[in-house]
Amino acid sequence: MLCYRKLALSGLTSLGLLLAVATGSPAQMAHEAMSESGSGFRRIEQPLWVKALVTTGGLGLIGLELWWFVFSQPKSSQAKAQDGIQEITIAVDGGYDPNQIVVQAGLPVRLNFYRTDPSNCLEEVRLPDFRIAKALPVNQTTEIEFTPDEPGQYEFACGMNMFRGTIKVVANSSESKTANLATTAKST
Repeated sequence: MLCYRKLALSGLTSLGLLLAVATGSPAQMAHEAMSESGSGFRRIEQPLWVKALVTTGGLGLIGLELWWFVFSQPKSSQAKAQDGIQEITIAVDGGYDPNQIVVQAGLPVRLNFYRTDPSNCLEEVRLPDFRIAKALPVNQTTEIEFTPDEPGQYEFACGMNMFRGTIKVVANSSESKTANLATTAKST
């Protein structure tokens, strides 16, 4: 994901530089030419290929933004239960991967955050619903343990609240079977 961002940024920079050189920026104009244009705006004629290139680039960027913010699906993972603890490792590199985690209610959860991104934004993770905030040292795994009692969706985020993830707590399967049996017994 980070690779696409770097590629898009370098492509945009190159396109901007190419357009500036091809169209003749004000820094390349003679001083006399600039002083003659004192009567407001003047029309600058552009070749058709430049107009088409700018339009295509703009539409491409709009499509990329729509895909990035609307159509891209978040990655979801189920926590693995072993020795009575649900555990999952979350990579912290330009965001959280996976950023949606599914756990069962009533069982302890251990989130292992492994941070490789040195940016300041990701140096802390917060789980406000569980009143947890922990620093994430670079190139180290930080364990966060808690027990969700109620099913629902709980958010975790970086210290600046820019990068986010969700913990989806579902009802424990054995509890739901017991509740279904109790409901069936009451109705008969």
